[in-house]
Amino acid sequence: METNMRIDKFLWCVRYFKTRSLATEVVKKNRVWVNEELAKPSKDVLVGDCIKLRKNQIFYEFEVLKIPSSRMGAKLVGLHIKDLTDKKQLEELKIRQTDQNYYRQKGEGRPTKKDRRELDDFMADFDDF
Repeated sequence: METNMRIDKFLWCVRYFKTRSLATEVVKKNRVWVNEELAKPSKDVLVGDCIKLRKNQIFYEFEVLKIPSSRMGAKLVGLHIKDLTDKKQLEELKIRQTDQNYYRQKGEGRPTKKDRRELDDFMADFDDF
């Protein structure tokens, strides 16, 4: 078992990012702090470090409990990190997600050609008035 790991690899292993390259990109954009210091992708993470990360316009904060040997299943993430994220931040995220769903329900996707024609016909009726 490793005693330290690069920050970009760690964020990928604990499932904060889908790919390691996404994790590296976020770290390069100065959106990750380790123990209140800006991190570079090669920064080593140790047990007990406090990591702060900006993702989806909110700040996530967590403490490293264990260093994983590789990427793990979602159920095992809780064994490796302790979530310290402020409750207000999580509520803000929920509000933003519900605001997005207001305009279009999930799964509806883009309007079809038929939908567009019906909308054009509907709007043409108003032009007649």
